[in-house]
Amino acid sequence: MRVVLAEDLYLLREGLSRLLGAHGFEIAAAVGDGPALLAALRTHRPDVAVIDVRMPPTFTDEGLQAALAARREIPGLPVLILSQYVEQLYARELLADGTGAVGYLLKDRVFDAEQFTDAVRRVAAGGTAMDPEVIAKLLSRGSRPEPLAALTPREQEVLGLMAEGRSNAAIAQRLVVTERAVAKHTSNIFAKLDLPPSDDDNRRVLAVLAYLDR
Repeated sequence: MRVVLAEDLYLLREGLSRLLGAHGFEIAAAVGDGPALLAALRTHRPDVAVIDVRMPPTFTDEGLQAALAARREIPGLPVLILSQYVEQLYARELLADGTGAVGYLLKDRVFDAEQFTDAVRRVAAGGTAMDPEVIAKLLSRGSRPEPLAALTPREQEVLGLMAEGRSNAAIAQRLVVTERAVAKHTSNIFAKLDLPPSDDDNRRVLAVLAYLDR
């Protein structure tokens, strides 16, 4: 699996390159600024891009903007964003086209190699991988506009785990329920969010987008 990695801190960039290489990923390019990232994405068209949000030259959201520009040129390009802080706007911008293959993790997660590489693989496979702290921040918000307010507490819990990128089997294991029960909850979620029958993975992405856009 070919990866383009973007991180302006040299030591972290090297560390991530070695970690990913040790887990079977091929580093197609490792760059340290926004323009170099966009050029690398256009040239290599990787299976997944792992990108720091704040990079030179602006040190604002240079990495995110380069990723969004690349996804406009290469629809569905899998992108996993790394950030120092919880900024749900970044997640919403990535998910806005409804195609999935996106993730948002806090940089602390890279120190858990299994969790980090699992997120990279989920995003590369077309899924989502949202950081649990992003989900927790959203859950802590008091007001929940319709139609999310129509979801039961259990359905909101299932939707939060879907946003993390977990499969029905993984959600069932986490909640200690059957997969059939999870399937029923997801079906109810789709109905309450007015998501018509279609490709199930795409509906999961749209449900996650509704969850984040609050």
